[in-house]
Amino acid sequence: MSSENKTLAMHLPPGMKDLEKFQELTLKNWHYSVDNAFNSISHFLKLSNSTIGSLNRMQKENLNTYFPARRTSENVEDTSSRNSSEELKSVTTGVALITGGIGGIGTAVCKRLARDNARIIATYIKFEKENALIWQEERQKEGLQVDLYECDVSDFDACKKMAGVIENEAGRIDVLVNCAGITRDAMLKKLEQENWDAVIDTNLDSVFNVSRNFINGMINRNYGRIINISSVNGQKGQFGQTNYSSAKAGMIGFSRSLAIELADKGITVNCVCPGYVGTSMVEAIPENVKQAIISQIPCGRLATPAEIADAVGFLASRESAYITGTELAINGGLFTG
Repeated sequence: MSSENKTLAMHLPPGMKDLEKFQELTLKNWHYSVDNAFNSISHFLKLSNSTIGSLNRMQKENLNTYFPARRTSENVEDTSSRNSSEELKSVTTGVALITGGIGGIGTAVCKRLARDNARIIATYIKFEKENALIWQEERQKEGLQVDLYECDVSDFDACKKMAGVIENEAGRIDVLVNCAGITRDAMLKKLEQENWDAVIDTNLDSVFNVSRNFINGMINRNYGRIINISSVNGQKGQFGQTNYSSAKAGMIGFSRSLAIELADKGITVNCVCPGYVGTSMVEAIPENVKQAIISQIPCGRLATPAEIADAVGFLASRESAYITGTELAINGGLFTG
């Protein structure tokens, strides 16, 4: 050791050499300390995960005890072996109101939504009462329970009264299908004003009258499906149907605008635009006339009411939440514009 180092060593505090040895030993074995630290952290995380897992299981058990109807996707998966496949596949649509529900397309819509576990409410107008009751009995024989309400949907006050009664009895309306409609065909030069008014009132004004009186409830619940039954003739026009085509085109504009207003409220508004449908009324027309109609349809046939109803069922479902302000054309290729 040099004289300078000896001199320096003489002035070091007592125990410094021991401190240096301890420091050297610590540096040499630093990885042991790190390993021990990581081991401790790992053990802590395992313990935490185990504790959190236990708490989650206890929470689920408590929820299932006090709220047995509440089921998450995990609950469904865990109990799938104890439930029928039909129960798991079912979709609860809620409470559905179908205006003009006793007509050809309306009947198919009632049946379709009932398959999705919806409570069905259908409207009829006063002069249809006898037929409506017969219709209701026929549905009951098929195993379908439908509540009937008499309402002139072209009358705003009547719709307001109906909305109050239905929401008081049923609690809510989740799905509204505006299906009521009539035709009074004539070339414009021969079209009487009363037939213009009748078609506009029943086919277009009714959509405002009914929707206006039910949307506040949907807004308050942040959920709703409004489906308006328009027509291919509202998209392309039709000879002798200025009144009908105007009303159906108006439904499309109404639906697009209302869809924008309600988009952030969990409510969708869409149109279904059928082409020619094989309802009892269409099937009753002369065969040569019916064949002339079919010859214009690329698919070579009429639509079935069930095909229209299936489209309504899709738009009424929760899975269609991102579809709003659009028209679903079901016309066999008759119009593709």
